[in-house]
Amino acid sequence: MEYLYRLTLIKRLLKEENWTKADEKIVTDHFHHLKSWTEEGKVVMAGRTTNEDASQFGIVIFYATNAQEAEHMMNEDPAIKKGIMKGELFPFKIALQG
Repeated sequence: MEYLYRLTLIKRLLKEENWTKADEKIVTDHFHHLKSWTEEGKVVMAGRTTNEDASQFGIVIFYATNAQEAEHMMNEDPAIKKGIMKGELFPFKIALQG
């Protein structure tokens, strides 16, 4: 089954001057984590909006066998696990794919 999780930054990180080296490392770990899942065929796509305001968000569309596994996978994302992003999980159905 397909699932989608939406990622939003914590409020502190909405201002660029508030980012620390530790935050940047977490985002790098987040990217490599999703890249690894993509190479394993677990992630269909991942990306983010390019606006730089409070409405910005990212999404990850991925495969999991059930909602429990999907929630576990989302919570293993380093950005969520280390508290710089919040995740919201949705069941998802791909209708068209290029």
